[in-house]
Amino acid sequence: MRIIAIDGPAGSGKSTVAKALAARLGLEYLDTGAMYRSVTFAALRRGIDPSEVEQVARIVGDIVIEVRPDGVTVDGVDASIEIRGPEVGRAVSTVAANQAVREEMRRRQRAWVASREGGVLEGRDIGTVVFPDAELKVYLTADPEVRAQRRSQEVTDLDYHTVAADLARRDALDHEVTPLVGSDDAFVLDTTGMSVADIVDVIVSKVGEGA
Repeated sequence: MRIIAIDGPAGSGKSTVAKALAARLGLEYLDTGAMYRSVTFAALRRGIDPSEVEQVARIVGDIVIEVRPDGVTVDGVDASIEIRGPEVGRAVSTVAANQAVREEMRRRQRAWVASREGGVLEGRDIGTVVFPDAELKVYLTADPEVRAQRRSQEVTDLDYHTVAADLARRDALDHEVTPLVGSDDAFVLDTTGMSVADIVDVIVSKVGEGA
């Protein structure tokens, strides 16, 4: 079973690189961050404050999430745009810190891989916690300014300075859940100044040989 784990902080290029890598290797791709965003969206849609740990924990097992390369549905509703919006973005770190949510999402991620006999997965703790025995673990980094610039291009309704502040806040919150470092056996790649094609080329060269 071939599992490629892509870790890294927000804006490091995880999603774009993982998607391109999966296409190159002929594997399916899973954006695990979208799963946490989907739980956040579901909580907000149900009128639940994302910071209410017990309330969110009670609903997480019942939320129907479908993450596909072309979009995301939550409880049958197309949430592809909403999960990337500022409201979800501001609350997702709080939801991701909920241990009941993390346990359920990890269970679903492992089931996803088992049903496909592998895949390329990207997310904060994929290589450190969810799949510590992955064939290859890659930890992507980039200068904070570059990360903020990339994210501001994705979130068109927020300016660069707002996105930069949000990233700094999210890094601090996320660090409380899973440290912003890769696993000891991860291949660390600074993507600052690199094109997606170049990044994928480097990672492909590591497949089969480990980090």
